[in-house]
Amino acid sequence: MSTYAIGDLQGCAASYDALLERIAFDPRHDRIWLVGDLVNRGPDSLTALRRAMAMDASTVAVLGNHDLHLLAVSAGVRKSGKGDTIAPILAAPDADVLLDWLRHRPLAHRGTVRSAREAGERDVDVLMVHAGILPTWDADDTMRLAGEVEAALRRDDWRTTLAGLFGNRPARWSESLVDGDRLRAIVNGLTRLRYCSDDGRIDFDAKDAPAATGVAFPAPPAGYRPWFEIATRRTRDALVVFGHWSTLGLMVRDDVIALDSGCVWGGALTAVRLEDRAVFQVPCPQALRPG
Repeated sequence: MSTYAIGDLQGCAASYDALLERIAFDPRHDRIWLVGDLVNRGPDSLTALRRAMAMDASTVAVLGNHDLHLLAVSAGVRKSGKGDTIAPILAAPDADVLLDWLRHRPLAHRGTVRSAREAGERDVDVLMVHAGILPTWDADDTMRLAGEVEAALRRDDWRTTLAGLFGNRPARWSESLVDGDRLRAIVNGLTRLRYCSDDGRIDFDAKDAPAATGVAFPAPPAGYRPWFEIATRRTRDALVVFGHWSTLGLMVRDDVIALDSGCVWGGALTAVRLEDRAVFQVPCPQALRPG
């Protein structure tokens, strides 16, 4: 069995189909891990969401910020944005089924993969989230806190929960947070994180990659760094798989795999086979221009 982690689809259904063909995916033996942002900005969010749901038996998909945005728009607690491509989902005859399936996806997934990279196979603890993990959280914390949000989104008052999940405050996690502040801080850590301070305070403005040139986006303030570069990060013993950061692009390290290679921007859609870190990509037509 092979496990393929795949980057942000963002409605690029044709690219997803091409990538599944490229890896010769066999649902009888293989598994797909999707890092979230299944929808929005790309040309065919409806088909991408339908495809993910149809493959549910062989696929794990975590929620990304665009997936949560779709749910919030569908619930009437957030307005659709100028560049959104989610209207066909909301108008589809199977919209209720699709949105209910999406609402029941996790915010974090943890599994064990049998690594074949070194002499003598070993089991690797793998955590998948959409954007990142705050440095003060270990793997158990991540799953516990993600579970709090998941439980809230699956209750009858899920629309009220969604209404409180958006915003930049509080910017730093504390175990003493309660109610909406607590759930919002968890969601921001798992679905919006790029740069943070050593104590986990998030910078919400900087989006450019650390080594990028030019000033396409604001640079992070002094004292902030990519979340995976925090020396005291408590998830260093696990392999963390994430997407969200298209300007960072593909990055495969022993401790982290970044998978958002800018499919919707005309980059590539990427899969990494977790057992041996083999990389598979398909080029993508540009669906959206930066700016």
